[in-house]
Amino acid sequence: MTPRWCSAALSAWIGSARVTTVDATAVGTGQMADTYRLRLSYQPEGAGPVTAIAKLAAASPASRTAAKVTRAYEIEARFYQHLAPRLPVRSPRCYLSCYDERTRAFTLLLEDSAGGHVADQLAGCDPDEVNRAVDQLAALHGPMWGDPALAALTWLPRHDGPDAAWMASLVQRLYPRFLRRFGDRLDTRVVDLLDFFVPRVERYLRERPGPRTVVHGDFRADNLIVGTGQITVLDWQTAAHEPAATDLAYFLGGSVDPQRRRAIERAVVRRYVRSLGDHGVDLSFDTCWRDYRRYAFGGLLTSIVAAALVVRTDRGDGLFATMANRHGMHAIDLDAGSFLR
Repeated sequence: MTPRWCSAALSAWIGSARVTTVDATAVGTGQMADTYRLRLSYQPEGAGPVTAIAKLAAASPASRTAAKVTRAYEIEARFYQHLAPRLPVRSPRCYLSCYDERTRAFTLLLEDSAGGHVADQLAGCDPDEVNRAVDQLAALHGPMWGDPALAALTWLPRHDGPDAAWMASLVQRLYPRFLRRFGDRLDTRVVDLLDFFVPRVERYLRERPGPRTVVHGDFRADNLIVGTGQITVLDWQTAAHEPAATDLAYFLGGSVDPQRRRAIERAVVRRYVRSLGDHGVDLSFDTCWRDYRRYAFGGLLTSIVAAALVVRTDRGDGLFATMANRHGMHAIDLDAGSFLR
């Protein structure tokens, strides 16, 4: 990423100014793409952002393969091109979004959220972070709630379509490997629940009632930057056209300590319903609570698939085990299995 390249990428913001030096440092713990912080200088001085984030196709062949299977690079690039400008959810400003149809590689140049810190997935979000994150969910879901135009975006997945059988087959193939890797870290009640759920994955994916909108698909603590008075949502590689409650259940089930989650979840769901009202959505608490319960299995499905597709790390193993236990207990607490019996 040369000064000339950065000058061109930032041209809409810096006009005739030019970047004179670029210093790149690897940042983040993402397992699907490689991310760098670029420190920039300009002529004239101060003409543009001091830092920016470059997100690129991963150097790891395994991660690139995973991204091709899930279409992660295309989805994130298209999200910034087509949806981010229309939604009030706080995502990084996008300076450049490119996707190569032939190689399936991508490049993003994004605003740096260096003023905040990443929420801690393993520790879990505190109540203030939870409330602010749920407000961002409403800002994502509300504006295009039930919008038929979303169906015309062919790059935006719907998981109840032809892919449901393929995904179910993939989960069933990967599940024995997942158990071998994490079985001794999982609560026995969670293993029993997984044994019940895995044969029913296709049904879970096909029977998806509830209002549809743009969802994030991986809305969790590791993808949230907490700043003063605001939260910024990162990593849009799993955006989809799905029931809104899938994001809500995934976030509260996996990013909040179970004991804390049990104490606050009804109040948080009520806050989400109120926040949706600020975006013109009329949704009852009872309807939202039903769908919130129904989709509590989503985090288990993600844990099984993601653990097999991404490059293995010690932190990743701890993360997937923690998430599987939390999502499993979430589904047990809410009797989510009743929707599949």
